[in-house]
Amino acid sequence: MKHLNRYDSILDLIGKTPMVRLRKMSQLAGAKVYAKMEAFNPGQSVKDRIVYHMINRAEMDGKLTPGSTIIEATSGNTGFSVAMISAMKGYDCILTVKDSASSDKIKMMRALGATVVKCPAKVPGDHPDSYYSKAKELAETLPGSYYLNQNFDKGNSEAHYLTTGPEIWEQSEGRLTHFVATASTGGTISGAGKFLKERSEQVQIIAVDSEASALKTYHEKGVFVPPTDSSSLEGVGKNIIPANVNFDTIDRFISVSDRSSSIAARYLAKTEGIMAGYSSGAVMAALWKIRAEIRPDDFIVVLFPDHGSRYLSKIYDPKWLLKMGYLSSDTQEDSLDHFGADETELPKAPAKPSEIRSPG
Repeated sequence: MKHLNRYDSILDLIGKTPMVRLRKMSQLAGAKVYAKMEAFNPGQSVKDRIVYHMINRAEMDGKLTPGSTIIEATSGNTGFSVAMISAMKGYDCILTVKDSASSDKIKMMRALGATVVKCPAKVPGDHPDSYYSKAKELAETLPGSYYLNQNFDKGNSEAHYLTTGPEIWEQSEGRLTHFVATASTGGTISGAGKFLKERSEQVQIIAVDSEASALKTYHEKGVFVPPTDSSSLEGVGKNIIPANVNFDTIDRFISVSDRSSSIAARYLAKTEGIMAGYSSGAVMAALWKIRAEIRPDDFIVVLFPDHGSRYLSKIYDPKWLLKMGYLSSDTQEDSLDHFGADETELPKAPAKPSEIRSPG
């Protein structure tokens, strides 16, 4: 019978995302490097998985009923997923975001009917004006509202344990040696990582963190040190310790700079033809940092959380890069040759594919 590729709703498209070999990075690393492409979710991000799972659980528990308003604090991707699924299910939603969130993400959330409340980015997580505090305040004062709370609702990591982890294991045919993903709420790296560790204790679970984050220090020293600076990265790093971060599952943290993450994302577009988001660049920058440790028989899976179209006003805009000091030239030419990447960052994009050679 002919397969019609026909579904009852957009929600049926969540999950079962493809895995793609990164040809250039595999050659440079001298090993197999595959990317789990979460932009293939209908909301173009990995957050579709957790939002769908958490909303379904809240409905089953009677916490969400017809006429409810869903509230969430988000860096953007979770908010879009909340707005998309709320529109499909008939809920109102209010999303609190940092004022550093890309204008592209905010416009997309509003296009789906969400109310977006901007909050200052440069305040501690427990500050009354933070986007966490604002979401909690709204949930406590607005009748019929429900705070999704992706940082502390364990449905976040559970969604990845049930879906993302099994998919990665099956797609790698059990040959996986490293899983590399960003750490923020902790759901992706902890949930998928837990499943993968249960299949093989030898799998290295590597979390990517922003330099302006408390997570790496907490993992290494067991103490919470509030970040003294903010980051332009979205969906990477935290100034709180979310309950969904399972530090026992994670083998190590690798911190990356905002600049190297933007370079890596643009390098990915120029060499692999994959236009991924800022956090995907962070993952690639982290992989480049550990390239000397990689062996020829390694099978590395990196997770790309979202699509680059959400960062047109940021990393894909030369004017923004100049403003942030990430370009080393005053030219606005859209070329990686103007980044001046050093040894800790990705190499410049080659003029021709043939210029990339395997190590040795």
